[in-house]
Amino acid sequence: MSKAPKRGKLRNPPRGRQYAYVAIVVVLLVAAGSGLYLYGTRLQAASSSSSSSASSSSSSTSGASTSSTSTGTGFVNTPCTPSTTTTSTSGANGTYALICTNLGLIEVQLFPADAPKTVANFVSLAKSGFYNDLVWHRIAPGFVIQAGDPNTKNGGGNRSTWGQGTSGTNIPFENSSLTNAAGTIAMASTRGGTGGSSQFYVNLVDNSGPTKGLDGSYAVFGQVINGMSVVNALAKIPIITAGCTSSPPSVECDQPVTPSAAYIVSVTIQNTP
Repeated sequence: MSKAPKRGKLRNPPRGRQYAYVAIVVVLLVAAGSGLYLYGTRLQAASSSSSSSASSSSSSTSGASTSSTSTGTGFVNTPCTPSTTTTSTSGANGTYALICTNLGLIEVQLFPADAPKTVANFVSLAKSGFYNDLVWHRIAPGFVIQAGDPNTKNGGGNRSTWGQGTSGTNIPFENSSLTNAAGTIAMASTRGGTGGSSQFYVNLVDNSGPTKGLDGSYAVFGQVINGMSVVNALAKIPIITAGCTSSPPSVECDQPVTPSAAYIVSVTIQNTP
């Protein structure tokens, strides 16, 4: 009787079958490696694409961001058409200013005989184009509208500086018998009796008399002879009212909410109304 093989001991398979097993294992390993390589490449490509997209998005966002301080890009101006009539009492040759605004034309008769230096300064600035594209930075309904600050050019700059700018040239205060009646134009300044530079205001109502404190303190140098309706329209532009009741009032108090809603297009000087 033949002996049974011991438990746990396996016979070696034929050599040909061993080679077949090895070949199968190699094929499986190669296939698995290729799959891993392709999968890894796909992840890398997706990662690169995502990174590139994020970078592009970041760059686009950065490029779209703007400063909190407006730089002003220029207003869309429409030339004014002078009126065919005037309320000038004389109609004679003299010194007249056509203040073209975004809402229409304001015709002003200047008074060089009463305020020669003030008028000469205003005329010089107007002819140089100084007043072009400046905002009516102070709109006080029932009182005045004011312009002439270069810091408001094109509605740009820092609003906290509006009302502080000058032309760089100061002129002395010129007192006269002229009063701050409705429609008159006077030179603005930091305080009464100190002269001015480039800023001026138009009286919306009769601000003459001792109780208003303007007469004898701010040089009156002109009178609106046509276009008071334009002045009143500018006075109705929405303004910033927050902080106006505080003491001292906010620096942006009475400024137009939208600068392009109230500005000077140009000022033309001529010898006839």
